[in-house]
Amino acid sequence: MEPLAKPGLFTGPGDGIEDPAALLPAYLDWFRDTLRRKCDGLPPEVLRAPVAPLGWSPLGLVQHLGWVERRWMRWGFAAEDVRPYPPGGERAEWHVPSELPVAEVWTRFEREVAAGRAQSAGVALHTPARTGGRFPKDEEPPVLGRILFHLFQEYARHIGHLDVARELIDGQTGE
Repeated sequence: MEPLAKPGLFTGPGDGIEDPAALLPAYLDWFRDTLRRKCDGLPPEVLRAPVAPLGWSPLGLVQHLGWVERRWMRWGFAAEDVRPYPPGGERAEWHVPSELPVAEVWTRFEREVAAGRAQSAGVALHTPARTGGRFPKDEEPPVLGRILFHLFQEYARHIGHLDVARELIDGQTGE
């Protein structure tokens, strides 16, 4: 029997980050970067094409995650008066119109990520979300840590989905 290879310790942000208040945003950024890495090398027509049997495209997933960021950070945590879904609802956020350039989808995603980072920078994890956007004024809103953890699980799940899509597209497997 061959000896088992010792796996690497961790993937993700640097090993020196131990404080959960720093670790959670660092992992979110790592997932956001992973999204980009897993789409790298795919030509625009492949990024746009729905992957059988999944029914969605890698670019549609990028667009969806931009809307997720918006819903949880701008409309949710900051209670901004922004549209939480595209026209056509949640299903529409997975469909990228053919006239929308690939670069614009990435720009919109990065804009939502930057807004979320700015709203959470230097804010304690126990800080409650503002009310009046996603969270009604007569209910107790979740705290930033809960919202960031929800984003964390959204990215973790969808990055796994993208691993499957990428393997179906060209055989590339995840890390």
